[in-house]
Amino acid sequence: MENFNYSKFETELSVRPDDIDMNNHVHFSKYLDYVLAARHDQLKRCYKMSMEDFHAMGYNWVVKNCFIVYKRPLFISDHFIVKTGIESINASSAKVAFEIIKKETRKLCADGNFEFTLISIASGKIQKIPQSIIDHYSF
Repeated sequence: MENFNYSKFETELSVRPDDIDMNNHVHFSKYLDYVLAARHDQLKRCYKMSMEDFHAMGYNWVVKNCFIVYKRPLFISDHFIVKTGIESINASSAKVAFEIIKKETRKLCADGNFEFTLISIASGKIQKIPQSIIDHYSF
């Protein structure tokens, strides 16, 4: 997460007992949930534009695609930091890079990116991202 034209933010989370799989570490799908939870937090707390604000404007973000590389596992009661930053924005989508870092060791557990597409809640169709939203994200 080096060269961004947009802000980067962090959210601290911890592993819950129901995140653990039969191998006694966090199930792979939970890492994606962690990034989505961090983005939800960061939209409201850091960007000052919550999902509820998007809904009030008639918009929603949906995942177009995602990519993740698992580096090392997380275990029960581990605390970790989810760092995210917008890598790029085009007409209708935003690519968000992320890192999940174990707090105690500062070691990278996973990284990757999500591409979110803006849609109209009313029609379900892809929408052009308004310049006002791009400007809001560009601080």
